[in-house]
Amino acid sequence: MSLSEVFDPGVLALPLYDDAHRTLADGIVTWCGDRAEAWAGLDTTDPAATGRAVLADLGRSGWLSHLDPDRPDSDLRSLCLRRQALAYHEDLADFAYSIQELTAAAIARHGTEEQRRRHLPGLAAGTSAGALAVSEPGAGSDLAAAVLEATPDGDGFVLNGTKAWIAQGDIADVCVVLARTGDGPGPLGLTTFVVDCSAPGFKAEPVGAIAPRSWAELTFTDFRVGPEAVLGERGQGLVVSLDALERARATVAAAAIGFGRRAFRLALGHARTRRAYGGRLADLQLVKASLARMDVKLSAASLLTARAAWAMDAGLDYARHSSAAKLYGTEAAGEIVDGAVQIFGAAGIVAGSTMERLYRQVRSLRIYEGASEVIEMTIADAL
Repeated sequence: MSLSEVFDPGVLALPLYDDAHRTLADGIVTWCGDRAEAWAGLDTTDPAATGRAVLADLGRSGWLSHLDPDRPDSDLRSLCLRRQALAYHEDLADFAYSIQELTAAAIARHGTEEQRRRHLPGLAAGTSAGALAVSEPGAGSDLAAAVLEATPDGDGFVLNGTKAWIAQGDIADVCVVLARTGDGPGPLGLTTFVVDCSAPGFKAEPVGAIAPRSWAELTFTDFRVGPEAVLGERGQGLVVSLDALERARATVAAAAIGFGRRAFRLALGHARTRRAYGGRLADLQLVKASLARMDVKLSAASLLTARAAWAMDAGLDYARHSSAAKLYGTEAAGEIVDGAVQIFGAAGIVAGSTMERLYRQVRSLRIYEGASEVIEMTIADAL
């Protein structure tokens, strides 16, 4: 598989990227291409086991090595390039990679030296799975409404409550948990903890999704943690959680580009070879217009994402740019995949086909790391 199938060479050639990024892009495309045949046969009926296997492979191959505290950290542009290539090739690979990154970022940015030394090497090796548990049945986009209790107990805490829709929750070894310690009203009463999921009182119940992924509801019952489990400062849990999510938004946009670009390439290939009305689908004006719109949307999403990641790496104000990239990229990817299904016609809705899988896989991107409506409000507030 060539680099130009997965990435836009013109965008990669911009000064927003350097030679190291272009080398990384070529390497991740080659790595994914080498696994394309094996990934085509993945058992999606057991996404938990598949997630474990993919994480181990990512770890062995060094794609998570920058999470180790003894290794140089990765810049955001590199994270985005990895996610775009992984999403283009295999949803479960991107899913496992992204949640590992999300969990590790919270620990690396807000954890103590002991917390980083304890948890990050396993995440970097792919031998330990991470999860970020912030959402609840009554607190999705509005994290300040979280009610899972962390009651002071001596110098530690006892956690009781439920977390919902937690990615990798059913395979997690280490989990970053947002809980209410009652240090103040609303968001001021929240604290994050980094916990060992093998401790007594932790239960994970797998939850099915429209696209097979490792997903779970977590229940904490008299789950005891010591003071060393507090991640960041007590009462600053919302700050820690939002920091992790805001930094991840540009990478969600990158994954959306991967899904959208795969759908576009498939639709373009189908339109060029499918005979219809005495010619090819690609000769029909409405099909041409649909393909042109897809190409423009992919270019716009790629540029917005590159700008957001570059701004973050340059130490500039990035929140609005990251939100814009996430909003536009995920909405555009949904439209591109939908348009591609339309070009395929009935063949695009056959169960198990690539187009049908992409149609289900891309939908969640408009919800997690901030639903589109929430992102719109965030952007408006920053104007």
